Amino acid sequence: MHAPRPNAIPVDLLLLAYRNGIFPMADSREDQEVFWVEPRERAIIPIGGFRCSRSLARTIRQDRFTVTCDRDFEGVVRACAAPRPDHPESWISQRIIASYRQLHAAGHAHSIECWQEGELVGGVYGVAFDKVFCGESMFSRRRDASKVALAWLMALLWRAGCELFDCQFMTSHLASLGAVEISQKDYLALLAKARGQQRLTLPQAYASVLAEADGLGTGAGEGRPDGAAGALSPGYLIAQSLTQTS
Repeated sequence: MHAPRPNAIPVDLLLLAYRNGIFPMADSREDQEVFWVEPRERAIIPIGGFRCSRSLARTIRQDRFTVTCDRDFEGVVRACAAPRPDHPESWISQRIIASYRQLHAAGHAHSIECWQEGELVGGVYGVAFDKVFCGESMFSRRRDASKVALAWLMALLWRAGCELFDCQFMTSHLASLGAVEISQKDYLALLAKARGQQRLTLPQAYASVLAEADGLGTGAGEGRPDGAAGALSPGYLIAQSLTQTS
C-alpha cells in the first residue's frame, strides 16, 4: 500500500505567512501536519554584515567547491532533512518538501549548492519575496561547504539589493557568522520596510557574477587556485564582495 501523497501548502498561503513573519514547521519527517511559528526573538544576518574569516575567504577565492544556484533545489532540501548523527529527526517533513518545491517552481524559493567531483556536498535554501530572503536550512558533507554556500548567498543578496536576511532562530554557529537577535516586533518593522522589488533575483545575481568573472579576463593569478594569469574566478569576486560589505 502506497503512502498518501503529501498535501502541499498553497503557494499564496505560504507567502502570506512569510510576509507576516510566520513560517511552518513539522514535528517529524513523516508528520502530515504542520504548525505555524512566530518566534518572540528572531535571528537575522544584516545585509553586509556576514562575518567572513580569512580562512573562509581563502577557501572561497580558491574555488574549492563548484558553487551553483538552483541546480538541485530539491536535493538541497532533502539533504537538509536527512538524519544527522546529532539530529536523527527533522522538522522538514515530506509535506514541507512538497510545499517548498511548489514555491521554488513559482520563483519564490532558491538554493545555493556546493559540489565536489560532481557530488552535492553542501548547500542552503530559503524563501524570497520583496527585498527579503528567509533562510530555511543548510547542510554540509565537507568541511566549510555550508559556510561557503551561505557566504555566496549573502554576497549575492547584497548584489541583488536585498534588505533583510532572516535566519529564524539564533545558534552559536550563526552568531559566529554575524547573526544578531532582535525582537519579533523589530523584525516585523524591518519586514515592512523591505517592501518592493529587488534589483535582481538571486539567479540573476548569480549569473551576473559568472558574467563578470568571464568578462574581466585580466586577472593576475590571485583569483585562480593555480596562480596562473587569466579571468578572475567567481569565488574571487564573491570574497571581494564580502570584504567590501563587512
